[in-house]
Amino acid sequence: MISTPRPPSVHSSNTDGDPFTAFLRPPASETEHERVARLQREAEAKRINDSIDEEIKADRERLRKSKQDIRLLLLGQAESGKSTLQKQFQLLYTPGSLDAERLSWRTVIYFNIARPIRRILEALESTPDNDNDEDEFAEFTPSDLLPANLAPVAASDEKSLSPSASSLEKQVAVLRARLSPLLAAESQLADRLSGGVNVSGSGRGSVFVRTGWQSRSKGLPFGRGRERATSGGRFSFSGNRGSTEDRDNGLELQARRADSEEDKLILEIASILYASQADIRELWEMPAVKRLRERRRLKLEEWADYFLDNLVRVSSPGYVPTTEDILHARIQTMGVAEHIFDMSVHGRTVRWHLYDVGGARGQRHSWIPYFDDANAIIFLAPVSAFDQYLDEDPRTNRVDDSLQLFKQICSNVLLKRAHLVLFLNKTDLLKAKLAAGVKVNKYITSYGDRANEYDAVVAYFKAHFAQVHRRNNESNRVLFTHLTSVVDTKAMQSIITDVRDSIFRGYLKSAALV
Repeated sequence: MISTPRPPSVHSSNTDGDPFTAFLRPPASETEHERVARLQREAEAKRINDSIDEEIKADRERLRKSKQDIRLLLLGQAESGKSTLQKQFQLLYTPGSLDAERLSWRTVIYFNIARPIRRILEALESTPDNDNDEDEFAEFTPSDLLPANLAPVAASDEKSLSPSASSLEKQVAVLRARLSPLLAAESQLADRLSGGVNVSGSGRGSVFVRTGWQSRSKGLPFGRGRERATSGGRFSFSGNRGSTEDRDNGLELQARRADSEEDKLILEIASILYASQADIRELWEMPAVKRLRERRRLKLEEWADYFLDNLVRVSSPGYVPTTEDILHARIQTMGVAEHIFDMSVHGRTVRWHLYDVGGARGQRHSWIPYFDDANAIIFLAPVSAFDQYLDEDPRTNRVDDSLQLFKQICSNVLLKRAHLVLFLNKTDLLKAKLAAGVKVNKYITSYGDRANEYDAVVAYFKAHFAQVHRRNNESNRVLFTHLTSVVDTKAMQSIITDVRDSIFRGYLKSAALV
C-alpha cells in the first residue's frame, strides 16, 4: 500500500498566533535607515550576550582550576615571623616582585631606625637615679598548658646608671635636641606606612600596614613587575630567578635612576639620617644604654640591633636596601594579604595561594573566612619570646599566648584536614639570649632545673607544642616541626622546599590522585 503524505498542519509553520514573534517582527513601515539601525542594535546585543557567555564560561573554568590550587595559611601571633617567611617564599619563587619593591622598603627601614631612637631617649629620660624601683614584671595566672608564672626580678643594689645623674641628663637633652628632626620624621613615616589608620588595642606605638603600602612609600609604584593586582589584596608575582648578590648589585643603578620618581619626604628623611649618624652612634654606644639593656629596662625590637649596627651603610647617600635588609625590616600587617605563586613540583605546575595574616589579638578574627578551604597551615611560634609579653596584654607571656593560639588552630573543625607544619622560629635569637645568660626558668617556672642550654630549651618547647597537638588531634593528623630562623635565606630555602613537597604530597592524596 502506498501511503500518501498528510498535508501540513495549519499551525506547524504559521506563527501569526505567537505574540512574541509578532512583537519582534519589524514594522511594515520600517525604512531602510531604520532597518540598518535595528540590525546594528541586534548585532551589538548579540556581541554583548556572547561576551557575557564567555565570561561565565571563563569564570567556571577559573573556579574549576581554583579548586585544584593549594591554599597555604601563615598563622601565628604578631612578630612571629609570618611576613618574613612570606618574603622568603617571594625571594625563592618570584624574586622579580621583591626587586620591584626594593626602594619602597627604605620607608620601613628608616622607621625601624627612628622608632628605637625615640624609645632609647624616653628610657634614659625616665630612668631614676637608682635601680631600686619596682620590678617591671608582674605575676599572672599560669596556663594549664604551659605554666608561665613569672619569678620576681630582684631589685638591683648596684650603683646608679651614671656617676653624675645631672651630666647624663644634660647629655640626653643635647642628643634629643640634635635628633629632633629624626624624631619628628618618625611620625611622618608612620603615617606614610599606615595611611593614617590607627588600630585600637594593638599595643604601645604599633603601626599597621594594609596590603599595598608600597604604593604609599613612593620608592617604586606598587605593582610594577607584577602580572596583575586586584583591589581585594590579591597579588600575582612574576620575575626572573638569579642570585641574591647579583640582584642586589645589578639593581643599584636602576634604583638610583628611580630617585627622580621619589617624593620629597623620603629624600628629606634620608638626608636627616645621614646628618644624624654621629649623634645616633653616640646614643647607641652610651654605657648607660648598655646597662639599661642588660638590666632589661630597655627592650628594643629585635631588628633595632641589626639596623643600628649597620647605620653607616643604611644612612649613606643613594642607599638601596639589600635583600638581607628587607628580610630584617619589620612592619605589622593589618588584615589578610594573599600572595599567588605558580610553583612547579615534580614536573607539575600548581598555583599556590599564600595568606599572610595580621597576628595581633585584634586581628585574629579576620583569619576565619580563610579556614574552610585551606589545604595547609604553617604555624610560627617564636621560641625566643619566652621573656617577652604581648603588647596588647603586658601580663601575658608570648610563648604562653602561642601555645593557646596553637591549641585553637589544632582544635578548629574547619582546619582538621589541613596539612599542619610548626615552625619553632627565631632560634638564632634564642641562642643569643641563652648565651647572654638569660634564664628561661625566671620567666617560665615550669622549666624548673633543666639546663639553660639551647638543645634542652628547644626540646622543652617542642614537647609542649607536640602535647597540645596530641590533645587536640581527632583526625590523627601528623605534625611536621622545624626549628627555624626565617631571616636565614640559605637554610630557609631548603626548609621551604621540604615543606612544599610535603604539602604537595598531602594535597595529591586528598585529591585522590595518588
